[in-house]
Order: sequence, then C-alpha cells, then structure tokens
Amino acid sequence: MGFRKKHKEESEVFTDSLNDILFILLMFFLIVATLANPNIIPVQNPKADKEGKARQNIMVSIDKQQQFYLGGKKVPSAEFDSLLTKTILRYKEEKRDTPTVIINADTAALYGEVFRVMRVAKLVRYAKVFAQVDD
Repeated sequence: MGFRKKHKEESEVFTDSLNDILFILLMFFLIVATLANPNIIPVQNPKADKEGKARQNIMVSIDKQQQFYLGGKKVPSAEFDSLLTKTILRYKEEKRDTPTVIINADTAALYGEVFRVMRVAKLVRYAKVFAQVDD
C-alpha cells in the first residue's frame, strides 16, 4: 500500500520590495537618531579678544646687524640676557600665566643669537618659545 503525501498549495507573500522599504526606513531612523540628540543643552561660550592674546607675548627681535629689541626697545647685547629674564619673571608674577617669548629674526641674523634667546627662556623655565624668521 503506497500512501502518497498530499501537497497543499501554500500561499506566499512577495516581500522583496517590503524589505527594501524597511531597510531604507531603518537607515533613515538610525541617521536621524545620531544627529538629533535631545540631551544637548545650548550654552554660550566665551569669546576671546585678540588684544588679550597679544598681552601674553614677549616680543624679541633680532635684526641683520645682530641688534636685540625687547618689545620695541633696543637692548644692548651685554644686558639682554638679564633683561629678558627679569621681563619673564615680572610677567609671571603680575599675570600669573605662562608667557610666550616670540622671536622675530632676520634671515641674516646669526642662528647663535636666536639660540641664545631660546636658552635664556629655557633657563627661566616659565616661558614658551616660538621662533619665526622674517625675510
């Protein structure tokens, strides 16, 4: 006796296009959820003025005749080390902030003079040094 299995036709729903739509919606909601953060609190950040930053700098210039200028004043080479040290220490005491020593050197200035300024600022240990060479 041979029993045969009865095949019933099962109905299928074509879901390929539904899968595409669901994938697009999922991607949309993931992107929107990462961009729209409800926990952000709007605050007003302080703005810095350029004058405040300019006051933090100690300008040292060296021209092609190897003459030193501290700020805008010409300083004799023999007194330069002590004057720069006093200026850095005075600034540190008054402003209670780390000053930045900016060295403007002419291209004809000797590298030894630039290194001299860097060495003095390093020995004081209270200053950052930034050097630039002007043409």
